[in-house]
Amino acid sequence: MGKLGTLTIGQAPRADITPILDTVLPADLPRIHAGVLDGLGWSAIEQDFAPVPGQPVLITKLLDGSSVIIDRARTEAAAQSKLHALEAEGCTTILMLCTGHFETLRTRQARFLEPDRILPPTVAALISSAQLGIIVPLAEQIASEAAKWKPLTLPPICAAASPYQGDLAAVTHAAEDLRVRGAGILLMDCMGFVEDHRRAAAAAGLPVILSNSLISKLASELV
Repeated sequence: MGKLGTLTIGQAPRADITPILDTVLPADLPRIHAGVLDGLGWSAIEQDFAPVPGQPVLITKLLDGSSVIIDRARTEAAAQSKLHALEAEGCTTILMLCTGHFETLRTRQARFLEPDRILPPTVAALISSAQLGIIVPLAEQIASEAAKWKPLTLPPICAAASPYQGDLAAVTHAAEDLRVRGAGILLMDCMGFVEDHRRAAAAAGLPVILSNSLISKLASELV
């Protein structure tokens, strides 16, 4: 049996995501959880990862439960060194706990599972020609993350609701908005969306794909 490494763009361990992984992974599978922002306080995060006006951003969660918006390019650069560190600790498979689009991340030998590369073709195959409605955490991500959905038969329609604000009503509202606009199936496009968010979105009466659940099930087949 190998060793699984997970990498969040926030701080590890992610108490919201790891239980979902634990339900499908072998109990005796060794695993290491790491985060791009591990060990950093607010001032360091602000200094090194502050959003750049007009550039793509990501949102993530810290150990204290708060959320932070960070620059995607700086996060990607920092994530690369974290991947090498996980490999140095013996990880044979590394799962990225972020659905954001990254161009340059690579591992030397470990199998690297990137949700932004796995989700679009998998979801496209699952939904066929249905109209997909996507809930993203930030309105800014509707444009910056659009390119990864090219495998879909129809361009997706999107709405924003954060998984980190504790506002399930906002998730339901976004889902209902997408249904009214013609969505037939919904996707929660952030690893921070959990089962409570899926139930909130399902109140709109449509099937809901939860990204972290789907990715966890697929990852379990390889470890």
